[in-house]
Amino acid sequence: MQTQQINHKNFYFPPGGILIWIIIFLELLTFGIALIAMFYYGNQDLEGFNSSRLKLNTTYGMLNTLFLLTSGYFMAVSVTALKKGDKRNFNKLLFYTVLFGILFLCLKSLEYYEKLSEGIGIAYNTFFTFYWMLTLFHVIHVVVGLVILISVYFGIRKETSNTTIEDVEASAAFWHMCDLIWIMLFPVIYLIF
Repeated sequence: MQTQQINHKNFYFPPGGILIWIIIFLELLTFGIALIAMFYYGNQDLEGFNSSRLKLNTTYGMLNTLFLLTSGYFMAVSVTALKKGDKRNFNKLLFYTVLFGILFLCLKSLEYYEKLSEGIGIAYNTFFTFYWMLTLFHVIHVVVGLVILISVYFGIRKETSNTTIEDVEASAAFWHMCDLIWIMLFPVIYLIF
C-alpha cells in the first residue's frame, strides 16, 4: 500500500480528496430537496400521508438504522486501524462493515417484498411515490458503496496493492454519506407523517 503523506488540514485535501466531498454535498442536496418536496406534499395531505406511514413497519426502519450505524462505526474504526498499519484488523473490521451493509439490503428487500405483496407500489399514492423513490435511490447508493468497499477489501489484501489510504478514506466518506442519508430518511418517512 502506498503511504504518500497528504496534509489533511488543507481545505483542498480533505480525507478522501475534494472530489468525493463535492459528490457528497451534491447527493445530500438532492436528498434534501426531495425531503423538502415530501414535506410540502405531506402538508397538503396530512391525513393521507399519516395513514400511509402507518402501513410501514417501523421496526424494520429502526433495525435498518441500527445496521447502517453499526456498519458506519466499523468503517470508522477500520480506517483508524489501517492508519496505524494494522491491515489484519482493518480487513476484519471492513468485513463487518460490508456484512452490516448487506444485512441492511436484506431487510430492505424483505420490506419491499411485503409492500409489493400488499399491492403498494410507486403509484399507490403520493406518500408511497416518495417512499419508493427516496428509499430506492438510497439503496442504489448502498449497493454502489458496498461494491466500492468490497473492491477496497480485496485491493488491500493483495501483496502488491495499488489501494492507497486516500482510496480507503474516500470509500469511508461515501459510506458515511449513505449513513447520513438514511438518518435523514428514516425519521421523515417512518416517524413524522
